[in-house]
Amino acid sequence: MTGAAADALTELEREIDAPGAGLDRLRLVPTPFVPEVRLHLAEDAIVWWARMEAAAGHALPAPYWASAWAGGQALARHLLDHPELAAGRRVLDLAAGSGLVAIAAALAGATQVTANDIDPYAVAAVTLNARVNRVAVDAVGDDLLDSADAEADLVVAGDVFYDREMADRMLPFLQRAAAAGADVLVGDPGRGHLPTDRLTVLADYPVPTTEPSVDSSLRRVQVLRPV
Repeated sequence: MTGAAADALTELEREIDAPGAGLDRLRLVPTPFVPEVRLHLAEDAIVWWARMEAAAGHALPAPYWASAWAGGQALARHLLDHPELAAGRRVLDLAAGSGLVAIAAALAGATQVTANDIDPYAVAAVTLNARVNRVAVDAVGDDLLDSADAEADLVVAGDVFYDREMADRMLPFLQRAAAAGADVLVGDPGRGHLPTDRLTVLADYPVPTTEPSVDSSLRRVQVLRPV
């Protein structure tokens, strides 16, 4: 690991080792719906983000990796409850965030797991979270969505339809992966840009959420695949 991701890893390691507690700290905790997996999460991601930006003196990417998003929790639960989906296979976790789904795939017996996210802090967080869960996950920061080949047997993507721009790039990639023979699974709690006419529902879960600015502590989340 080099460059921005290496710098972010050093910074997060320092954050984890720092003494003290409070809303602006990272904690190693079991994931609510997937207690088999522990993650370094922010007590309050917005407060943590504000402190880190103030310390850096410039804007930082929104710390999506510091919350356990509902779509990822449902996907991770689905993989652990159905390990045959990942066992012995190459798995690609897109927009991996904390790496929760990638870690679940590794625990389910995947032979190779790649967690992809363009945020260097997410790449660093995946590295730390895989380490603490004692699994092998290759965290990469390249933008893969314009590539022709997913190079995976199973592609997973949680909470990726949160805005139009992302949806317009993500869906064609997932469809190309499926057309090339990969299994594709999406986890989504009913976000506004979910292309329901192009996906079919496989499972439905009531998922506790640690997301910031969410009114309910429980969300219904679907696991879907391209039609």
